[in-house]
Amino acid sequence: MVHNIDRARVRELADARDARIVEVLPLDEYARAHLPGAAHLPLAELAHDLPPWLDPARPIVVYCANSECDLSPRAAHRLEHLGARDVHDYTAGKRDWLSADLPYDGDAVLVSLRTRRDPVVAALDDAVDEVADRVLGDAAGLAVVVDDGGVVQGVVGGRELTGSSTGDRAGDVMNTGVTTVRPGEEVDPLVERMRRAAIDDMVVTRPDGTLVGLFSLALVRDPRSGPRP
Repeated sequence: MVHNIDRARVRELADARDARIVEVLPLDEYARAHLPGAAHLPLAELAHDLPPWLDPARPIVVYCANSECDLSPRAAHRLEHLGARDVHDYTAGKRDWLSADLPYDGDAVLVSLRTRRDPVVAALDDAVDEVADRVLGDAAGLAVVVDDGGVVQGVVGGRELTGSSTGDRAGDVMNTGVTTVRPGEEVDPLVERMRRAAIDDMVVTRPDGTLVGLFSLALVRDPRSGPRP
């Protein structure tokens, strides 16, 4: 029986049970970015027998691009048919992994590589006067406002500070229409979009809305030298 699993279970299997992680996408997609230590196994190579490097008794986790990609369920069932006894399908796939700000191997230059991890962060109830002191001393010139769960609620920048009054809280004046980006997005297309829109900084969040950091145009001059998760 093939087991459909989520990201947390993938990490658990890899850490605790030494699962073999396998990507079944084409080679160029695998080379671009893949889960750390993942092997490459195109579906076409599962025609008749298990590859000799796959132990049928060892847990095997297969994945493809995302939940709409059917390569991983097809590969999972094929592996089971060929004798693998503990097969798991990471149904959300690589997009889910990369969007969660997790490490990866490969040649892709993703937003996670160039994310600033120490932006100014404000709570909803922080006094605007106190937030202003930190914003004015920061290169980005804005604070990311988060709730108690770390979920982004808005930003406070120069425009919001100018319109604020004594006694205001960050949650009172923040811009709630802030656009966010995922850590798994390619850097170059994002840079082009930001330049066209005259945006210097983008808030980076995970799919659950929790804050990762800031992506700034000032940090893209050497895209492989930045921090990785």
